[in-house]
Amino acid sequence: MPLKVTLVQAALRWQDPAGNRTAFDATLGTIATGTTDLVVLPEMFTTGFAIDGSVPAEPSAGPTLEWLRGWAGRLDAAVTGSVATLEGGRRYNRLWFVAPDGSARHYDKRHLFRMTGEHEHFAPGSAGLVVSFRGWRIAPLVCYDLRFPVWSRRRPDYDYDLLLYVANWPARRAFAWRQLLIARAIENQSYVAGVNRTGADGKGIDYDGESALHDFLGAPLAALGHDAAVTTVVLDEAALAAFRERFPAHLDADRFELLSMERGA
Repeated sequence: MPLKVTLVQAALRWQDPAGNRTAFDATLGTIATGTTDLVVLPEMFTTGFAIDGSVPAEPSAGPTLEWLRGWAGRLDAAVTGSVATLEGGRRYNRLWFVAPDGSARHYDKRHLFRMTGEHEHFAPGSAGLVVSFRGWRIAPLVCYDLRFPVWSRRRPDYDYDLLLYVANWPARRAFAWRQLLIARAIENQSYVAGVNRTGADGKGIDYDGESALHDFLGAPLAALGHDAAVTTVVLDEAALAAFRERFPAHLDADRFELLSMERGA
C-alpha cells in the first residue's frame, strides 16, 4: 500500500521548547486529518541544536512526548522528530516515533557531532531501530548519522523500505547533505527522506533547509528549498518491490563482520 509522508521544514526558536511547540501547532494545524501517514519534524525541534545543557533535557515521559502523542492522534498519523532527553542520568539526542494510538518507540543518535562537542554532553545510542507501520518498514536516524554508511546499511537484520534522517545540518555543508541523501538511497535501494531546519540558531549558525525525499534510484521526489515549507509525498511500495526484484544488488552486499574477521585472521 502507498505511504504518505509529510516533510515539515521550519525555523526553530533557540532554546524555547514551549514556543517551538506552539509554532508547530500552527503548522501541523494546516494538515487535514487522514491526509498523511507520517509527519517528519527536524532534529531537536523544540530547542534547536542547543547541546550544552542551557535548557534542561526533558524526562523520557516529558511534555514533548505528550505533545507528539496529541498530534499523532489528531492527524491519525505517526509523528517523529528528536528531542534532548534525560534518562538514567544521561542525556540523549532521542528521536521519538509516535503512532496514532499513542505508542512510542525511540532511537538515540549514535554518531555525536564532536566538532561542536555533542559527544561531551550526550551519550551515544547503541542500537538501530526499524518500525513497522502501515505495512512499511521505517528506519529513523539523526543528522550526523548520515555520514556513516555502515551504520545505515540495509541488511537482513536491519531491513527497511524508508530510511529517514532528521537534522540540524548547517548551510556551509549543504552540498554534503544533498549528495549523501542521494547516496544512501542508491546504495540501499530505499526511499530516503531528510528533514532539515531553516534560519539561524542562537550561535549564529545558518541553516538552508533543503529537506528532500528521494526514491530508490536516488531521483528526487521532493525538494523543499531554503524557506519554511510543508509538503507531502506518496511513496509507492509496489514500485520499490519491483525494482528490488529486478535489480537485487543487495544480494551481493559485503558482510562487514566477515571482512573484519578475515583481516584479523
